[in-house]
Amino acid sequence: MAVRTVEWLDEPVPAVRLLDQTRLPAEEVHLTAADVDTLVDAISRLAVRGAPALGAVGALGVAVALAQGAREGWDDARLRHEITRLREARPTAVNLAWAVDRVLAFLPDGPEAVLAEARRVFDEDEAANRALSAHGADWLLRRCPDRPLRVLTHCNTGTLATTAWGTALGVIRELHARGRIELVHVDETRPLLQGSRLTAWELRADGIDHVVQVDSAAAGAILRGLVDAVVIGADRIAANGDTANKVGSVGLALACADAGIPFVVAAPWSTVDLATPDGAGITIEERAPDEVVAIGGVPVAPAGSRVFNPAFDVTPARLVDAIVTERGVAEPKLRPDMTAVQQPL
Repeated sequence: MAVRTVEWLDEPVPAVRLLDQTRLPAEEVHLTAADVDTLVDAISRLAVRGAPALGAVGALGVAVALAQGAREGWDDARLRHEITRLREARPTAVNLAWAVDRVLAFLPDGPEAVLAEARRVFDEDEAANRALSAHGADWLLRRCPDRPLRVLTHCNTGTLATTAWGTALGVIRELHARGRIELVHVDETRPLLQGSRLTAWELRADGIDHVVQVDSAAAGAILRGLVDAVVIGADRIAANGDTANKVGSVGLALACADAGIPFVVAAPWSTVDLATPDGAGITIEERAPDEVVAIGGVPVAPAGSRVFNPAFDVTPARLVDAIVTERGVAEPKLRPDMTAVQQPL
């Protein structure tokens, strides 16, 4: 896809231009964020989402904060406060905090140095996505039947979730380019429907055959032998290979383990958090009840119903066959230690 989720604008004031994903697939609407409030709001309401895209927005967001601070005369304490707000807007996705911290190291060198480093974060993401997609496709083709594959994916991990190309959806695109995709099963991904709204939109644009299914159909499809492999993304990967991803992922891993088919996690190395030993240390974001008890503003549950709405769950490393990054492939079932791939392979 040629669409860009995140872009930098120099004029009329420094800003980040975002494709508002809450409006897809009905409308392609962009919003321009020239201040921290607008960026934090866009992140919080999922106008921009996906761990790699959040990293790019976090990096560019520091440059936005610096420009806003210069216009409005912020002191250092106010600047640090606003950057912290940006850094903590989505607690589970490690890429956001990682990218903010990375560009902050260039703060003593001035705004131009910060923006240059933010641009490097942006550019490196597409290169990482392309590399990890090739690694993932190679790994799957060595372990799956020698024919076009039926692959299941959850949530959205394509161009919309990154700066370009995609992670798990990037692997699927790579397989499609090699003539090795028969069909993609797309989980709708309740409650915000990132699968049916976004992933199906990307696959249709790419001409990749797919079916949209309710989340609760996924395990049955796997156990019926309708799926050859599951490929998902990640928002944080702990040092032992435990993986946080969109809620519903762990059920897919359990079904794959029972069916004996590969369960693959695809993410850039920036999503690996070696400072978090295992999944118990991953903060799980809980979101607003209205996302569950209403659809499009229409109530679908009795008034006053209590809601449990975690945005993510954690899949234990023992259920993950492969974690694919641009540095290569780790196999947590065999060695639950991501430090083994700290250096590029």
